[in-house]
Amino acid sequence: MNARVAARAGLALLLLTGLTLAAEPDFAREARLADEIVDAILDGDPEWLMAGGREFLGIYTEADDATAGVLILHGRGFHPDWADTVNPLRVGLVEHGYSTLSLQMPVLGKDAKYYDYIPIFHHAHARIEAGVKFLRDNGYKKIVLLAHSCGAHMAMDWIRAKNDRGIDAYVGLGMGATDYRQPMHRPFPLDWMHVPILDLYGAEEYPAVIRLAPGRKAMIEKAGNPKSRQLVLPDANHYFTDQGDPLVAAVADWLGRL
Repeated sequence: MNARVAARAGLALLLLTGLTLAAEPDFAREARLADEIVDAILDGDPEWLMAGGREFLGIYTEADDATAGVLILHGRGFHPDWADTVNPLRVGLVEHGYSTLSLQMPVLGKDAKYYDYIPIFHHAHARIEAGVKFLRDNGYKKIVLLAHSCGAHMAMDWIRAKNDRGIDAYVGLGMGATDYRQPMHRPFPLDWMHVPILDLYGAEEYPAVIRLAPGRKAMIEKAGNPKSRQLVLPDANHYFTDQGDPLVAAVADWLGRL
């Protein structure tokens, strides 16, 4: 067994026994991402929020006569204006009457995998809470938490720790994505959530996301909210590449039925 395999095996053992490792996000990389995107933002305004004694970037895009605020969490290693999934949603939902706040989530190096990220999930908690507070302070009485891929893992970790009383609905995109031989270390808390849930994934998703879909559906049904749904978007992959319009339409249609 080489050193890398041994390290991963050790991390898996710690996770399974309920222990956590002291780990920090790559704050320098987050700063570089912010430098790359802030001046290029065409829709919305950068907002510097505080979490854990540090500033982090959010992008606030306001809708006229908004009916709710949508807090958007991007996938692994990306940023709050990522071209696939995130930008179409944070801009497109505004046209349907929803203001959006897209957050920079904790990131690691480009080669980091699912098991590398698990020890930093807790760093997302304060960022989510800062985002919720920002939207509440700006007058939004209804808040939707929308999370993609690794962002969904972070959102579920926050809900597991804090419950879902701070939000009014949850949208999970591509939920359950991990890496080869790195299964989810804990199930999502979908079976006891109170808010309506939309579990949306593409027909061309990663195999694990599709394989786990029946289990997620059963948990959502167990929670018992009649407004919850599981939907499959035809022709979409895990990143919803070139599917921004259908993605926004599907999410907006579900939100409009709440």
